[in-house]
Amino acid sequence: MTGLTEETRRLLAQTSTATLATQLFKRGLRNTFLLGVSRLNREPGPVMVGEAYTLRYIPAREDLNGPGEYGDHHPQRRAIEECPPGAVLVADCRRDVSAASGGDILMTRLAERGVAGMVTDGGMRDVANIAKLAMPVYIGAPSAPASFHRHAAIDANVPIACGGVPVYPGDVMVGDPDGVVVIPRHLADEVAADAAEQELLETWILNEVRGGRGISGLYPPDDETRARYDAFRRS
Repeated sequence: MTGLTEETRRLLAQTSTATLATQLFKRGLRNTFLLGVSRLNREPGPVMVGEAYTLRYIPAREDLNGPGEYGDHHPQRRAIEECPPGAVLVADCRRDVSAASGGDILMTRLAERGVAGMVTDGGMRDVANIAKLAMPVYIGAPSAPASFHRHAAIDANVPIACGGVPVYPGDVMVGDPDGVVVIPRHLADEVAADAAEQELLETWILNEVRGGRGISGLYPPDDETRARYDAFRRS
């Protein structure tokens, strides 16, 4: 992985997924927001920012998958230990939430290793304990059955789909209370910079609305509004 610069990481951590989705749309990318995936942790917590380290599951088969399959060679266990600190582990469960793709022990291990977050379009068990972690965890739904009921982990750090969105290793995952957006790595720096400008403008517009101003000519801003905003920026 080519590491994110600290500046890009800082800007993304201050940016909403709504703003990022808009910036990606302006670049012709419409399918970037993971569907059916929401944050498990109840506290607002930090914005999740990190490069994707992926894990791919296929449907389980009864003669191959079961409690005895886990070991150091197992792709899921390897991913838990190999996902780099500061990265986000992203699991492709084919949007099947009928079994868990992890639980509190595995999520705690990721958090202890300094991983920036976990995203799965499958289920997750032990959600009450996981919700207490500082590390952001995004899931399709709570689900008590272990992964081998429905899922077979096949390989890691390969292109996957999660929440209907293509995710390539090294793509930048950003998560907030609205959900998770995927930014192609080669666009991350410019998207972060432009998103920061959009956030500043929209914060100013929001303050104008709170001050009683109507949205006509304000949102979107007309020339007069732009001139007032530019004066604000210069000041």
